[in-house]
Amino acid sequence: MNDQPEELVYDFAVIGAGIVGSAIARDLAAFDRSVAMIEAREDVCEGTSKANTAILHTGFDAKPGTLESAMVSRGYTLLSDYAAETGIPIEHTGALLVAWTEEERDALPALQDKAIANGYERCEIVDADEVYRQVPSLGAGALAGLTVPDESIICTWTTNLALATDAVNRGATLHTNARVESIAREGELTRLHTAAGTISARWVVNAAGLGCDHIDQKFGYDRFHVTPRRGELLVFDKLARPLIDKIVLPVPTSRGKGVLVSPTIYGNVMLGPTAEDLEDRTDTATSEGGFDFLLDKGRRLMPQLLDEEVTATYAGLRAATDHGDYIIDVDRTQQYVLVGGIRSTGLTSGIAVAEHVTAMLAEFGALGDAPRADLPDPPRMPNLGEAFTRPYQDAARIEGDPEYGKVVCFCERVTAGEIRDAYLSAIPPVTLEGLRKRTRAMNGRCQGFFCGAEVGDMAEKHCTRGPNNTIRTPRPSLKGADR
Repeated sequence: MNDQPEELVYDFAVIGAGIVGSAIARDLAAFDRSVAMIEAREDVCEGTSKANTAILHTGFDAKPGTLESAMVSRGYTLLSDYAAETGIPIEHTGALLVAWTEEERDALPALQDKAIANGYERCEIVDADEVYRQVPSLGAGALAGLTVPDESIICTWTTNLALATDAVNRGATLHTNARVESIAREGELTRLHTAAGTISARWVVNAAGLGCDHIDQKFGYDRFHVTPRRGELLVFDKLARPLIDKIVLPVPTSRGKGVLVSPTIYGNVMLGPTAEDLEDRTDTATSEGGFDFLLDKGRRLMPQLLDEEVTATYAGLRAATDHGDYIIDVDRTQQYVLVGGIRSTGLTSGIAVAEHVTAMLAEFGALGDAPRADLPDPPRMPNLGEAFTRPYQDAARIEGDPEYGKVVCFCERVTAGEIRDAYLSAIPPVTLEGLRKRTRAMNGRCQGFFCGAEVGDMAEKHCTRGPNNTIRTPRPSLKGADR
């Protein structure tokens, strides 16, 4: 008797189920091809896509002529349209770049010229009076500003989940807890030996984020290296939201965009990020030094903000590289696509990157005919945005289903109906952290202190306990591979 599991064989295997990988899998699944999404962690949206500043960028300050600039500019339009289709919450707040020194003020015309070179022509240089008219709570000493009217805030979690759900609904197979350990090219197939077993594919797309250089090396390359850059952020209570209604940016440097103050889609105010290069690609711990740095910056940027309560802190890792631009390349011999060096701008550019990759593969004849005519409609995602009607506010919805009137998490006004729906979705949560990303439960002022037990009890009704006391959702395996 053979107890070995059957080999899973796909036309395409996409390594990484963050925003970029999910967007690529979604586009590939539009064709008559089998697609695997291979994620090292237990859920989608667990890397850079999970913890960032959640800003939908116009690309005004990207380096003109780069692939990143083109992808961010195109991605802004594509994601804005996709958000309208799927219900991903966006607030078009606009942004204000603030100059605090003479040197920074002198740099504003060049930044405006850069925006124009990137195809964005709506930036305007304004004087100090206009800066304080737009943001009265700003700290003293601002000299001038540059407006960016179309910068926006968005829900990064819902973006990732929408794209991954769309891919699964189109027939892609999601494999989680499947870290790629070794790779072997044999004939027309690449065998990916993962922590969850062997997955083989005719084409492999490397969208592994922080691990993309390691995967690239397994294909025999040594063309770039990723340095995890940690960004720590402070999240202030919703009571701070009246202080600011737009994104306040510093004049950028070679190390990044610097520390900003921004409203969030959930009604809070965010301060950050730091920029600290590390060696450990898993180190998302916050630090006392990082908090001191942010509080010092906040004291100058917006002193009143420091009078408000900090309700959450978090850190994310960006995939900084020594290349300085996105790297998207096709190896036709190995039938391998590298999608590397995608920093936090991948939130905005992800759908454009997928479009770009799909076009390249189509040129090589890897996709066959035109996209299928029987594609399902895009998923309609639950609204997590505070500026839009939430279920607990929707009388008609509550009348149709009283579960939407039963508030479980009072800080974030999350209802029993929303928690139930999360577990009935195409990609349900497998941990309480996953439930938090899908509903905002336990994400508010008390961080689950009051609602944690009830939320946990509801999760128990839908889940069983797995290794390390994680919550696992029993569900049908999402498989669409050739067997």
